[in-house]
Amino acid sequence: MTKPGSDRYRATVDYNLGNAAWNSRNPYSATKAPFLLNEFEGNGGGPLGRRASFTLDAQHNMVNNGSVVNALIVDPSSYSIVPFNSAIVTVQRLTSVAPRVDFTLNENNTLTTRYGWTHADIQDAGVGAFDLASRGFHTFYTNQTAQIGETAIFGKLVNQLRFQYYRAAISQDANSSNAATLVLGAFNEGGAKVGRSADTQDNEELQNYTSLLFGSHFIKFGVRLRIQHDNNISPKNFNGAFTFGGVPLAPELDANNYPVLDSSGQPVEIAITSIEQYRRTLLFQALGDTPAQIRSLGGGATQFGISTGVPGVSATQMDAAVFVGDEWRVHPNLTVGMGLRYEAQTNLHDWRDVAPRLAIAWAPRIGSAGRKANTVLRAGAGVFYDRFALGNTITALRYNGIVQQQYTFANPDFFPSLPSAAMLAMQTVQTVQQVSPQARAPYLIQSAVTLERQLPAHTTLALTYTNSHGVHLLRSNDINAPLPGTYNPNVPDSGVFPLGPVGPRFLMESPGIYNQNQFIANVKTSAGSAVSLFGFYVLNKAMSTLTE
Repeated sequence: MTKPGSDRYRATVDYNLGNAAWNSRNPYSATKAPFLLNEFEGNGGGPLGRRASFTLDAQHNMVNNGSVVNALIVDPSSYSIVPFNSAIVTVQRLTSVAPRVDFTLNENNTLTTRYGWTHADIQDAGVGAFDLASRGFHTFYTNQTAQIGETAIFGKLVNQLRFQYYRAAISQDANSSNAATLVLGAFNEGGAKVGRSADTQDNEELQNYTSLLFGSHFIKFGVRLRIQHDNNISPKNFNGAFTFGGVPLAPELDANNYPVLDSSGQPVEIAITSIEQYRRTLLFQALGDTPAQIRSLGGGATQFGISTGVPGVSATQMDAAVFVGDEWRVHPNLTVGMGLRYEAQTNLHDWRDVAPRLAIAWAPRIGSAGRKANTVLRAGAGVFYDRFALGNTITALRYNGIVQQQYTFANPDFFPSLPSAAMLAMQTVQTVQQVSPQARAPYLIQSAVTLERQLPAHTTLALTYTNSHGVHLLRSNDINAPLPGTYNPNVPDSGVFPLGPVGPRFLMESPGIYNQNQFIANVKTSAGSAVSLFGFYVLNKAMSTLTE
């Protein structure tokens, strides 16, 4: 908006309708999945007096989608494996409103304000494929954005001051609180592992960017400050989950579910699938067999996992960046760009994030009479940092061995009951996650060279080579793994652990290295209003997480 108050009133309204009549049947569903789409969208704007203008965008979507379940289950009456197929309606609603107002304060200053609100409501999310209806959960989120910006123009100097507040709140509520049963490759039922979770993030950002035209120099400099707070409630897998993964060797059963014997009277052993393992568990439990007898016949769960503790964790971080750049027109056929950026953040003990940049554009021969040069060579290189996400800090706080505990039982014999508190107390080994005090913010060293050549018949050829070299990429490393040669998988208590207590201790470090080389060739031809573009590229990349 260059001059608020000078535009005209205008508006646009759209409506989109779709239903299942236009869809083909999903090949994994016996019936056509339901579908209904209603989308209402509109935008408009105009003057508010002589010194202000407004715009308004609004949207309301109503979608009833079909989630197709195609699984194998065990019939509870006959204990036979039968296919299960259904199409469940997933109801989705989304509403968003975004007004904006621009003010002309005076000849040199313009003020812009904007507010955005989005709300979504999704029922029975997570259902489909092998996940039955009980695995669904209700999701709804509300995002709000408030922005204010002021642009000041003083001759050849332009200053932009901006502030933004962003709030994102999402919650998920599982349809069931029961323990989950995961029969790999067949079906999943029981409560979703999200439980009743919620996450609220508040973000504030302040920017001030200034640009100045000074002779043959175009100078930019500025500062950015961000504050982020995250309040996260995640009772992930607090309901527990039994996993059936199949059995490599188990007795083969006849039609009456008795073991098949070979000529020497020994049971014939075969590999059984996860659904057969689950079927035998239900069958022999109904017949009153003991857990030991059920497991000897190929039944029993493969694994059980559950988490306990405090679900809520919160954290705050700040990061700041300052930069300066100069685009210098050294000669009519040579332009040099130089820049320097510095970044820092609070949740990482790293204060060395200096990022220089350099670029040139050179035309070996200048066209006559103001015509463009036929050949241009462009080259540049720079360092680009990536911030250490607040989510990593949240993970380290949650899994410090105290806030939340994770328990895993191999071959549990208590299915479908949950383990007692005494059984949990016997498992003292916990997985701990920490952030290394030596961790650095990862960054890429990017470089590129491009040769552009104007060919006859309005054709342009561009050859580009780019290289990306990543340093200090993040990885998670178990620093308490048993020393080589000291652990015997057949002896549970074996192994010498460098940190003493038994149990993995994952440390988030930054020793990763990344390399990528890319060559791109583009040919562009134009004739009148028609444009043809042909491209070709070769890509080679590799990543290493070896210690530097």
